[in-house]
Amino acid sequence: MALAAAAVLLLLIPGLLLTAMAATPYPHGARGDPLLGASKRYEGSSDLVDLRYHMGPVLSAAPLRLYVLWYGRWDPAHQAPTLANVTRRVALAGEAADASASLGRALSRLDIQRVLAAAVAAGRLPADARGGAYLVLTAPGVGVQDFCRAVCGFHYFTFPSLVGHTLPYAWVGHSGGRCADVCAYPFALPSYMSRSGMAALRPPNGDAGVDGIVSVIAHELAELATNPLINAWYAGEDPNAPTEIADLCEGVYGTGGGGGYAGKVAVDAQGRSWNVNGRNGRKFLVQWLWSPEAKACVGPNASD
Repeated sequence: MALAAAAVLLLLIPGLLLTAMAATPYPHGARGDPLLGASKRYEGSSDLVDLRYHMGPVLSAAPLRLYVLWYGRWDPAHQAPTLANVTRRVALAGEAADASASLGRALSRLDIQRVLAAAVAAGRLPADARGGAYLVLTAPGVGVQDFCRAVCGFHYFTFPSLVGHTLPYAWVGHSGGRCADVCAYPFALPSYMSRSGMAALRPPNGDAGVDGIVSVIAHELAELATNPLINAWYAGEDPNAPTEIADLCEGVYGTGGGGGYAGKVAVDAQGRSWNVNGRNGRKFLVQWLWSPEAKACVGPNASD
């Protein structure tokens, strides 16, 4: 599966990016998320959710130019073939690799910026401060600060003192073999959900770790586009802990989703769950996003 191509599948959810340190984009523990219910939409959502625009910029370039940096040793099957132009809204503008994991296999959050800085300084990626966004993907075996414990991915912006430019970027880690039960939901479930009798969904491409990372990528890129400098679209009063358009719909993949139920999704003849068609017959499952216009979680495969 080509993750770089799959990274822009969120743009198949019409209109969401035209209207924006992310939290863990998956289960919050046994206590549950108070915003998630069993209804098709958040009932009374206009009262419960106050997603507001805080006057900061959003990534509105057409197309948005995405640059992908592969850190660590990746299976080539997960990298190729990549598509130069996947949708009219996003262009896969460039890729670079750091297969040797030059900063080691235990990274801090700030190290993600240092990885980007090295790629830009070496000319392997351009410094595209006008319409560019960056995605750092860390391979299995690479740890990142708070990975698996508090986050599966995050987005922020680079510091000019480190990179020379202010560049919006996201990081997502491969959780297979490390914490799929946390970061590859709903293809793997944490123990408290398994004990309740819930069953994991079968991944559409047969790999829980890779299929799981696709949805986390979609989560982070949606929030990167709508809140790149942490001063645009978010709910709550604290910009240091914003609740963004994907956070509001964590765990929702289809109609009726919420409260630990992924929602109504399509299932193929092999029992694999999906909600998005990709190129070359590929299928994917990506979470829904909050729409300020609809005041509800919306996404592909909706049945209402």
